[in-house]
Amino acid sequence: MTFSPDNLVITGACGGLGNALARQALARGAKVALVGLNAGLLDTLAATAPGRCAIYTPDVSDSAAMQAMAQDWTTRFGTPDAVIANAGVAGGFDTAEASDLAVFRRILEINLLGVATTFQPFVGPMRARGRGTLVGIASLAGRRGLPGNGAYCASKGGLIRYLQSLRAELRPSGLRVCTVNPGYLRTALTAGNRFAMPGLMAPEDAAAAILRAISRGDEELVLPRRLGWLASALDLLPEAWHDALLLRQPRKPRAGESGSTPIPGLKAASTPHRGPEAPAPDPDFRAR
Repeated sequence: MTFSPDNLVITGACGGLGNALARQALARGAKVALVGLNAGLLDTLAATAPGRCAIYTPDVSDSAAMQAMAQDWTTRFGTPDAVIANAGVAGGFDTAEASDLAVFRRILEINLLGVATTFQPFVGPMRARGRGTLVGIASLAGRRGLPGNGAYCASKGGLIRYLQSLRAELRPSGLRVCTVNPGYLRTALTAGNRFAMPGLMAPEDAAAAILRAISRGDEELVLPRRLGWLASALDLLPEAWHDALLLRQPRKPRAGESGSTPIPGLKAASTPHRGPEAPAPDPDFRAR
């Protein structure tokens, strides 16, 4: 059984995967709540579908702001068929550096708490209606830790477990929870990576696959599928073997290093022991 969701809420809609999701949903005639940090970019996107969009610029980890967004959207357009929690950030992390603890905290706030904060206002109305889909954009990085990427891997690993818990909780009420585990997508999050990215995928292709998964009622999606098989195979290796495979892999740049991506809302800019000063946060980098 398939259905075509015509009322969606998408966070991280300014660029990358979120923008591709929004564009494709709007092209299908859907009504879409565009949630992101760059109002100008969202205005441009909304102009392509007059009367079918609303623009919101909250911090996804701010529960009061997200509740206000949800109330406004449901009042104007009704309870959504699907909520896609796509907003996310990434950054290198070094446990030996005290300044990086703020980076760890902020990544968890956006990537993990932000998903629960996004879903929370919609669960009640969806449950009362007896249907709805909650989609969390996790990552294959949540399946296995990577050197220098502990904060991101921890946030996505926690997200996978949260979505599993939520799926079991909501199944009796008719709601679906879909976990999406992308590998590498060609977005700002991966632009600074200094290592090979097998299976690198265009966000437009990933968005199309996600919308198909929602329509089919899928509960899990790995992108691309062959990377899921590879991840499962690697899970069978002894820990020491896995660590040896990654020993020479370059680490993800830390805040302020060349190739790093700014993290919005980071209150204490991390100054690494090497590299230039950390740049000011990019107000658009909530989009994947």
